Amino acid sequence: MRVLVLGATGYIGSAVVARLTWEGHDVVPLVKDASSWDPGVPVRVGDLTDPASLRAAVTDDVDAVVNLATPTGDEAVDAAALDALLAPLRGTGRAFVYTSGVWVLGATEDAPVDEDAATDPIAIVGYRPRIEERVLTSAWENVRAVVVRPGIVYGRGGGIPAMMTGWAEEHGTGRYVGSAATRWPMVHVDDLAELYALVLAEAEAGAVLHGVAHEAVPVAAVAAAADLAAGGTGRAEPWPVERAAEALGAPFAEALALHQVVSGQRAAERLGWRPSRPYVLTELAGGTRG
Repeated sequence: MRVLVLGATGYIGSAVVARLTWEGHDVVPLVKDASSWDPGVPVRVGDLTDPASLRAAVTDDVDAVVNLATPTGDEAVDAAALDALLAPLRGTGRAFVYTSGVWVLGATEDAPVDEDAATDPIAIVGYRPRIEERVLTSAWENVRAVVVRPGIVYGRGGGIPAMMTGWAEEHGTGRYVGSAATRWPMVHVDDLAELYALVLAEAEAGAVLHGVAHEAVPVAAVAAAADLAAGGTGRAEPWPVERAAEALGAPFAEALALHQVVSGQRAAERLGWRPSRPYVLTELAGGTRG
């Protein structure tokens, strides 16, 4: 396929682009400014705040659009951008993959929740379920629209675990926001990239899929492994949410303290997704920064 990718240079986006390219797809990044790119690299120019530029980028030779771009934080802007990207795809059967996240589910109990669970978004993703719904509604207009909700992503020296390694270096011990009882659903960035490739190849229109390889990782254990990665002894201490909010902002601190147990079984059953990368604690404790 020829795949237009928004957010192609980001943490997840770069892994997805590498995987799609490896599988033989023709990846075309959507960028704000083409001047910094090699002239030999085919790119399209567009901006989330300029719907006309997005609509123009989705030409007839584009078989699929994968949106990995960071939302603007303005619902009206993001909705307009989405509508512009979808407009050329309606009635064509071409694919549109939208990246959301498990934070739209809100706090869970200890039994794993799947894609049928109701959304209860925390503040940092407050309007995201409504954007998801706009994506899924387009499936009724012959767009192969799919929503992917990644868990907390790690690997390749990035993601929140790498940030936690930085905290350990700075403070001399691992730290985690909130309670030691908190669990996170997690996924290695390369396993997640493989899921996107499977979604493009096989996912049905209107599907919602959780990109989760490990449904409940103890956050205190991640902090301890981050301390080992920073050269420490594996110590970890709680960081009160109120104090974390002063440093990180209240919405992000709330997200880091969020207890979630989330299943990724549907992607395994429907698409044959088989995550195989090292567990986050193994990777961090072995000296990889996330």
